[in-house]
Amino acid sequence: MANNMKERERSELHSSIWKIADDLRGSVDGWDFKIYVLGTMFYRFISEKMTTYINDGEHKAGNPNFDYAKLSDKEALGARDDLIKETGFFILPSQLFENIVRHAPSDENLNVTLETIFHNIESSAKGSDSESDLNGLFADYDVNSNKLGATVQKRNDKLTKMLKGVAEMNLGEFKQNTIDAFGDAYEYLMSMYASNAGKSGGEFYTPQEVSELLTRLATVGKKEVNKVYDPACGSGSLLLKSAKILGKENVRLGFFGQEVNITTYNLCRINMFLHDIDYDKFDIACEDTLISPQHWDDEPFEVIVSNPPYSIHWAGDENPILINDPRFSPAGVLAPKTKADFAFIMHSLHWLAANGTAAIVCFPGIMYRGGAEQKIRKYLIDNNYVDCVIQLPENLFYGTTIATNIMVLKKNRKDTNVLFIDASKECVKVTNNNKLTEKNLARIVGEFSSRENAEYFARLVSYDEIKEQEYNLSVTTYVEKEDTREVIDIKTLNAKIKEIVKREDELRREIDTIIADIEG
Repeated sequence: MANNMKERERSELHSSIWKIADDLRGSVDGWDFKIYVLGTMFYRFISEKMTTYINDGEHKAGNPNFDYAKLSDKEALGARDDLIKETGFFILPSQLFENIVRHAPSDENLNVTLETIFHNIESSAKGSDSESDLNGLFADYDVNSNKLGATVQKRNDKLTKMLKGVAEMNLGEFKQNTIDAFGDAYEYLMSMYASNAGKSGGEFYTPQEVSELLTRLATVGKKEVNKVYDPACGSGSLLLKSAKILGKENVRLGFFGQEVNITTYNLCRINMFLHDIDYDKFDIACEDTLISPQHWDDEPFEVIVSNPPYSIHWAGDENPILINDPRFSPAGVLAPKTKADFAFIMHSLHWLAANGTAAIVCFPGIMYRGGAEQKIRKYLIDNNYVDCVIQLPENLFYGTTIATNIMVLKKNRKDTNVLFIDASKECVKVTNNNKLTEKNLARIVGEFSSRENAEYFARLVSYDEIKEQEYNLSVTTYVEKEDTREVIDIKTLNAKIKEIVKREDELRREIDTIIADIEG
């Protein structure tokens, strides 16, 4: 019953997002639309979060009719400093989402009103611990953009529709919705446009099922962890899977990530808030991870999950400092300038805790190519860091049909064997893409946990054999493919051919007789 209610709520929520998309179709393209809707959702979310926080306190103190949204701005200002310490931001009652939505249709200066509110929300955190988490969050929400309309009136009409559409989303009572409604709406929006565009606005989207698999692999045997980290965190969906799988209270110190694209970085921080991760429980940085890592001073991470960009260019050996960087120097060689894949892997390994697990999506070529990549594989295998390599089905990711791999790294391993899993058939076809089902996920994670040989699916391979194969880590090198071709009995086939030839001779004789009769 509960599952049916969840699915109904989710379906209603997705329908309401589509309705907003229909209302704005043609005026705002997918990527920009997503930013406006998510920004509006974020505005509603923090308005409701703050109102609920204040109202709950007053109700418990014996003031059951108190409603912060009905308070005057002057009365509210007295609690400003305390609220910033507790929630990380402050919003005046008159500037709350619910009050702005009510007056939006009659506000001729709605664009200016919203611009002022967004500025006030960001500036309320200045000088506080939450400043870095809120700074610039509304930077891409341009209320004066021509993308919204050629005139102020047209732009305000669109903004009013946006506010009204988000206000009508069935997100339930802030504390009581049966699905993670804000977070679910966020994920739906991200996937909605990723499926159409693949790579949008500088962002690669990791399908939810792949995020689920990576996180389940990285958290096997763990009930709680210190922190979760993604060195190429995009919109943050991978980071937040640990909150769902372990429970956010079981990620003690929070969620850490780095993202080079400013727009995606802003979306990631919004995603944290929309999943109700408090400002002091996440640390997302906007810099190039490989050149300017931002978490040097943090203790190592017990869980690292990542889908870094495939085969991008980076400075490599053009930068003479990098070969001495403690992240890269142990391998004695840098990843090629045109293929940064192993730079992300080496970075993640350096950040990994002694008892941690890293699960990283990899481009298949890095598993078998020679040169610097082979030398890095040799370093990883000789030092016993590679725990498992999994071949995924093709066509899992939006925008690429490539069959990717997952590399699982661990430190302080008990043996030197590497588990290879061929999960290339573990999927179902959905429209144009393949998809991992719960059954597929359970089989892969189950095999990863048991580490037992399974014909045509998984094999535990010794260090010596990998060394003999010159450190090739392709799954197909070690796991035999099942031959699904039909087995043919040659003797039976030859007998059938003889029968056919004999019958052909009989038919020819019969035809010759008929022709002779006709001619005679």
